[in-house]
Amino acid sequence: MASVAIYARVSSARQKKDQTIASQTAALRAHAAKLHLELPEEWIFEDEGHSGATLVRPALEQLRDLVAEVGVDVVLCYSPDRLARKFAYQVVLIEEFARAGTRVEFVRGPRGDSPEDQLLVQFQGMFAEYEKAQLMERYRRGKTYRARAGSVNVLAGAPFGYRYRRKTPEHGAGYEIVEHEAALIAELFGRYTDDGASIAELTRWLTTSGTPTRTGKTRWDRSVVWGMLRNPAYAGTAVFGKTQIIHQAAGLNRRARLQGRTTPRAVKAVDRPREEWIAIPVPAIISREAFERAAQRLQDNKRFASRNSKIPSLLQGLAACASCGYGYYRTSTRTARKKIYYYRCLGSDDYRYEGGRICSNKPVRADLLDAVVWDHITDLLADPHLIRAEIDKRLERARTSDPATRQRARLELALAKATTAIGRMIEAFQEQLLTIDELRGRMPDLRARQSNLRGQLDALDAQLADRDAYLKLADDLEGFLAQLRGNADHADVSERQRVLRLLVKDVLIGPDKITIRHRIPVRKRAGGSDRYHDTDDTEGDMRPSYLLRWGRAFTRLGQRRPVGA
Repeated sequence: MASVAIYARVSSARQKKDQTIASQTAALRAHAAKLHLELPEEWIFEDEGHSGATLVRPALEQLRDLVAEVGVDVVLCYSPDRLARKFAYQVVLIEEFARAGTRVEFVRGPRGDSPEDQLLVQFQGMFAEYEKAQLMERYRRGKTYRARAGSVNVLAGAPFGYRYRRKTPEHGAGYEIVEHEAALIAELFGRYTDDGASIAELTRWLTTSGTPTRTGKTRWDRSVVWGMLRNPAYAGTAVFGKTQIIHQAAGLNRRARLQGRTTPRAVKAVDRPREEWIAIPVPAIISREAFERAAQRLQDNKRFASRNSKIPSLLQGLAACASCGYGYYRTSTRTARKKIYYYRCLGSDDYRYEGGRICSNKPVRADLLDAVVWDHITDLLADPHLIRAEIDKRLERARTSDPATRQRARLELALAKATTAIGRMIEAFQEQLLTIDELRGRMPDLRARQSNLRGQLDALDAQLADRDAYLKLADDLEGFLAQLRGNADHADVSERQRVLRLLVKDVLIGPDKITIRHRIPVRKRAGGSDRYHDTDDTEGDMRPSYLLRWGRAFTRLGQRRPVGA
């Protein structure tokens, strides 16, 4: 019995609420039973509330992994637009499944492999893509028109201090002032503009007052208070169209990168120009003058913020806490004579977490830690054998485990299949199993596929060759190291950053030791002699002989251990 996996999708929250995806799944189950296909329960994939205009969907990703790893005879989908809204995406998925030996069938759509059926799939894909673009444009124009007419129902919801009043036959949608929340808003702006309170102080005040946020949380965040101080609705003018979506992947913090998390969507929101905003009148809680004074103070804080005059730090993005896993950031304090910089763990900040700090690691002097890390790295770079071994390892890794290499293996397999299919077509024609018209009708597609695969292989070969050439730029190790030693004493921070980010994985800061994890195999002494033998220690496992282990020659940062101690 052939195996089948089913895929269902709804794009909007309303469809998700109405459980229309359940009707899709039921129809797909019935169709699979009618065709006598074997359907395991874990092979049912549903994407609820995900747009078909993107391929980044959780259930679709799982389905593609299943087809690539396990192999499925049939993937069943309700209609082509449920698989994807863009015709190009439909072609990508169908061809990807076909390369793995999986056939895609639709309950409402063509079910054969004839040229007519494939043409119908293409037409349905183009119509779905056109319908999606048309719906989005109509939706955008309709909301813009209602916003210009002063309708509040185009906004996402009422902010703190207001209650959203739904549209009824008697009156339109609008904002109603919540008295006790409005009193807090007025006091919030008064404390910020008149009393000079900081955003952190306002955040603590709202949290200790026990007032829940608009989403029902008991703990207020600085970003929420900052957004409230910028919201012109409190002065009587709500705004529609303040932001827009652009296709650019959002960044990841260190913990997300280490856990392998990815961004849910390759888009992010950015502010529109102020002249494109559409104003909608709402009841005012504070005066226009109070809001403008708050806006002026926010602008001054941004202008005179210390981050606008920051000095780059050597371990930026490399220092992390060995206890909690969070990154270290640089902070400073002033004495009577100078300004001293420290590296501080994010987990040791009270204000960031609801229950207080989650890490007890203390700050570390930045100048002393920078000196220790840089001295160790320059000592290691003094041995050219270490660099050559690392370059050889990176070249080997690029050839064997690079994603481009795995993609090349898949393309080679697909090319071999296409070449075999062409050979079989020619043999069938020679055995008079095909007519010349049938051969002419099928051969162009196979030739085009073969040519396309060869072009992709050539592009990947060029990519790998470029990577190898980049890594081989350091072949003249002696000259490179001589230049590095000559410039080490007077190199600026940016130049040292480039060297460290090439060679260092991260710097783990613990309560009583600091570990530098790098990608260079170190050499340790054999016994008590001065001779060395090689050992591959690229991850810094903190063995007693590990040359980068902090604490071997230092008791506390900046103090040498006495000889013989």
